[in-house]
Amino acid sequence: MVVGRLITGWAKRINPPRLLDPAMGDIASIRANQNATFSATIVSISAPREVTNSRGTTSVADATIQDATGTTTLTLWGEDIAKYKAGMKIQITDGWVRDYKGKPQVSLGRSGKITVLP
Repeated sequence: MVVGRLITGWAKRINPPRLLDPAMGDIASIRANQNATFSATIVSISAPREVTNSRGTTSVADATIQDATGTTTLTLWGEDIAKYKAGMKIQITDGWVRDYKGKPQVSLGRSGKITVLP
């Protein structure tokens, strides 16, 4: 029992809780075929268009986002299109980056999320 407590206490000292995400990056650091976490401002959102994929027909729109290091495209699907507006500051957590016509493009992928920042 004492050994378990010592190990637990030791682990807490070695791995303290993190207040900031050390994986937080910026647009200039994102790379295709990787997940990315960064903050940006939505500059504009294109008009939604209908697309058909293996899951059926849905709406998709491209948001242009930027930070101090650059600009990229965020793909918004379905209900997400109405949630965001130009001028909003957002944090993308665990977004999926793919290459589209030689440029990185971000979507939420399977595990990503968007948080609106104050």
